[in-house]
Amino acid sequence: MNPDESLPRAAFLLAFDLRKERLTDRGGLGCLLRAAALAELVMRGNLADQAGCPRALHPPADPGPLQAALWEQVAGSPPRSWRHWIRKDRSRAFRLVRDELEAAHLIRVERRRLLLFTVERITPCRPYLSRRLAERVGRAVSGGRPGGRLGEDVRVLAALATAARLDVAMPKPEWHDHPRGAAALTEPVEPVATSLRRNLDAAAMAATEGLRPPYRSLA
Repeated sequence: MNPDESLPRAAFLLAFDLRKERLTDRGGLGCLLRAAALAELVMRGNLADQAGCPRALHPPADPGPLQAALWEQVAGSPPRSWRHWIRKDRSRAFRLVRDELEAAHLIRVERRRLLLFTVERITPCRPYLSRRLAERVGRAVSGGRPGGRLGEDVRVLAALATAARLDVAMPKPEWHDHPRGAAALTEPVEPVATSLRRNLDAAAMAATEGLRPPYRSLA
């Protein structure tokens, strides 16, 4: 990650499957982006965990659009769980980060009308950024580099990718082969990573059982 790269932007770029030239698991991307924004606010000291809920400490300086929106929601609401804030307004989170990356010329968004709907095709302008992020996250999870030598942003991004089981960084069966490394990565933002995983697991279980999922679309 570049020093000036925000976690939500990095998570969006990480979610590209370069072989298929599309976003992977777009259904869960909205939750991942909100989790990334929450994690960044925790890392910057703007939020803290209090009895399983985020507590606002002080406003972020120069936040991204999603971070600013999330801060205002948390600060202006009664205590609610991390899971609540991760699954709330997922579609808006996707749009905010998408527009931010498009304005920065890091992704290309092609839109066309299909009957009554607008269809988007999103591709990275600099595919090497997604590839580099995937390589670093994969090494972090597999233990290919000592945790102390990893930047905090890479560790947290790897923790969130682990919780979301993004197979662009590592094939899904391999996530279970590195439990210790994955657990160590979640330490800085454990409540966020755990809540992200539980939200996505609940949605997957509901879909498998043929039940109405807790949310229809996360992106």
